[in-house]
Amino acid sequence: MTERPFVSVIMPAHDAAGVLPAALAALAASDLPRDRWELLIVDDASSDETATIAARYADAVIRIPGRAHGPAYARNRGAEVAQGDILVFLDSDVVVHSDTLSRFAEILEVQPDLAGVFGSYDDRPPAPGLMSQYRNLLHHYTHQQHAGEASTFWAGAGAIRRSVFMEAGMYDEWHFARPQIEDIELGGRICQMGHRILLQPDIQVTHLKHWTLRNVIRTDLRDRGIPWARLLAHRGGMLKVGALNLRWTEKLNVVLVWGAVVFCIAWFPLRERTLLYAALASLLVVVAINWRLLAFFSRVRGPVFALRMVPAHLLYYFMNGISFGTGLLLQQAVGAPLPDPTVEAWHEVGVQRWPPIPSKHRRSSWTAGNE
Repeated sequence: MTERPFVSVIMPAHDAAGVLPAALAALAASDLPRDRWELLIVDDASSDETATIAARYADAVIRIPGRAHGPAYARNRGAEVAQGDILVFLDSDVVVHSDTLSRFAEILEVQPDLAGVFGSYDDRPPAPGLMSQYRNLLHHYTHQQHAGEASTFWAGAGAIRRSVFMEAGMYDEWHFARPQIEDIELGGRICQMGHRILLQPDIQVTHLKHWTLRNVIRTDLRDRGIPWARLLAHRGGMLKVGALNLRWTEKLNVVLVWGAVVFCIAWFPLRERTLLYAALASLLVVVAINWRLLAFFSRVRGPVFALRMVPAHLLYYFMNGISFGTGLLLQQAVGAPLPDPTVEAWHEVGVQRWPPIPSKHRRSSWTAGNE
């Protein structure tokens, strides 16, 4: 490229050889002129052909040796060498639409007071299986219902001005060594600084991820729910209660599902039929509250699919309750999450090497006001 690109696309990838060909071919077909954007792929210690595949498309492949440090760390390494004014973050398992990049660029060009914008999965997830369809369609539906200003950010397909990103201290690679809530935390930090982030759900990508019940439970507890609850407990009020799944109706659904669980448990020793009726009534209220979601499922996949999604969605609220309670307990008992002792030890003695030791950035929701 002879001129500095306007957009830098940053894609972290760990053992992503199975999804990269589709993801990168779609990027190559983008309608944003190629001289306006660069592609930086950060190979986070992959053991497969990720780097080889990436080299066919990328302007630069940044290879991190040793063990994987997670997407927060990988995205930061990409941002450090990016030349564009706009940083577009994409996961390696998403396929952009032809206008995804151009829409990001257009919105941030015409709205100079906007710090960032993120989009949505589309309603055509290709992965088979009920759980894969449920999770990807639920994410799509949630973003479609909350267009407008947001107090969070989504790095699956989102763009941030490079100046704001650097001012905010980049992703918190110190506390998030796995794919967790590093993007949510960053978005909250940027909004706390007085900047605006927009959720534009008509900017869409296709999600290739295959979900199983096992990785749904692991993600909802270990990687998303519990870290989010810990963060909210530590920085109460950082995220507005109306944002995405923090709405009061979502909290009510969690209470109702757990109420049903309590009623069922109480039935065993007491054998009072009214307890079962109360449990059933609680679950029916949850179904009623979510009728729009079920209608969406019915519209895109049929009424049988919608009915089969009811247990999955009740499980979702059940897991949210566990996450909330566990997150609050952990925050009170042990405080903020920390990296492994080796990383902390290297950091304390100030060792500088490649790849860099995960660092405590100058701004973090965990450390604000405590350092």
